[in-house]
Amino acid sequence: MSILYSALGVLRDVASLFLPRTCIACGEALRENERGICVMCRYNAPLTDFAAQEENPIKSVFENLFPVEQATAMFWFELGSDWRTIIYNFKYHNRWFFAQQMGEWFGEELKMGGLYDDVDVIVPVPLHYRRRIKRGYNQSELLAIGMARRMGVECDFRSLKRVRYNDSQTSKSRTERWVNVDDIFEVRRVDRLRGRHILLVDDVLTTGATISACAEEIIRACEGDVRISIATLAASTRWRPGV
Repeated sequence: MSILYSALGVLRDVASLFLPRTCIACGEALRENERGICVMCRYNAPLTDFAAQEENPIKSVFENLFPVEQATAMFWFELGSDWRTIIYNFKYHNRWFFAQQMGEWFGEELKMGGLYDDVDVIVPVPLHYRRRIKRGYNQSELLAIGMARRMGVECDFRSLKRVRYNDSQTSKSRTERWVNVDDIFEVRRVDRLRGRHILLVDDVLTTGATISACAEEIIRACEGDVRISIATLAASTRWRPGV
């Protein structure tokens, strides 16, 4: 874990001693045994329940693109949902601690599901340094830290780099998203990834273009001697069965 994220964690813990503990979804006070998200919000969240399903619609997104071991998303990215707002807040409104708390919950779900027990290392989708400086952090790294804490595995923030600045994917069409991520990632430390089962982590799955570009670069650099699984916090409802 980097010095920056260690410092952020300390600040969060200190703040919790003086500020009211409230649910990041509904804003209500948390009970003593609740952390980050209250029991009622967890119960009502639009969960996919794919963490324990080896074959699911999220995995099918990637199966024809590259060899994938497992793939899941935690919940559906629904318009008007409190959970969509949480992601928007930790990406654009400096609520970085929301990402770490959501990551811890996600890690718990993956641990209970049992399909990700042999993951060796978690690799978050990297930001370009210009966007990272502007935002102050990489939300996918914070998700990964929270997940790693609950899953008992390490994080690797250095081996995969975004070497070319690209425009935001948000306003682009499906085709433009794939073109926009072409050749923007590079593996800098192949020895750290070769022969390992890597869990690639990102915040939202829309088309799969960004995380697929990461996976393909890792597979290329490692000459196929690597296993890749995918975990995104949320997924577009376009992948929901029956939609």
